[in-house]
Amino acid sequence: MRHHHPHNKQWHLNPLQANLVAAAGEFVGTFLFLFFGYGGHIMAVSQSASNGDSPAHTVIFVALSYGFSLLVTAWSFYRISGGLFNPAVTFGLCSAGQLSWTRGAFLILSQLVACICAGGIVSAMFPPDISLVNTLLAPGVNTAQGFFMEMFFTSYLVFVVLMLAIEKSKDTFIAPIGIGLALFVAEIPGVYFTGGSLNPARSFGCAVAARSFPGYHWIYWFGPLMGAVVAAGFYRFVKRCHYEEANPGQDDSTAEEV
Repeated sequence: MRHHHPHNKQWHLNPLQANLVAAAGEFVGTFLFLFFGYGGHIMAVSQSASNGDSPAHTVIFVALSYGFSLLVTAWSFYRISGGLFNPAVTFGLCSAGQLSWTRGAFLILSQLVACICAGGIVSAMFPPDISLVNTLLAPGVNTAQGFFMEMFFTSYLVFVVLMLAIEKSKDTFIAPIGIGLALFVAEIPGVYFTGGSLNPARSFGCAVAARSFPGYHWIYWFGPLMGAVVAAGFYRFVKRCHYEEANPGQDDSTAEEV
């Protein structure tokens, strides 16, 4: 006769444990996203300086580094923590009512610690100066312009996250592709004009490692956070308006049947 022991019972995480596991996953994911993003960025800038490549070529390489690093890493980690890797995206999901503020606090803390670690490791491992990847405004771009650029770039990214990952559909499983491409698209103008932050952690990690903070560093926090609020507000608006009824049938499987 089989005896059932208490230790054979299925074990589940309590809320604190769930937050800690998600935070651990977010730490590793954010570290990997920024490690490869910073690494690709610093390589592209170093090569362009030695080879005389045009700024446009460098911008594309940098945008690809961050966009595809996000795509692959988010696809790997979304089951653990959501794969956000960005305090602005996290804040946007909380503002949209799609993530608890408690979970958001755990994730943001992990993201900030991870970005400092990523900046430090890249600075130690890669010969070029980590300051090459700092987010800086281009000549002729003033602080107000930089702030609003970062706001609009980030609002685009956050809204894509909300509609592809949070709004469930038959295509949700490939949401990381759209999200990574959204970052790539936004980085093309972003890298050139503002340094292409869209993410306070992305700007903070390399600035700490380089011990270099421009006087306008605050725009890389408040611009993305404001963009996240704009995206969350529009998301709430279209949800309140029952957007599904405006263009129905987009996820009907019958459309694919012959």
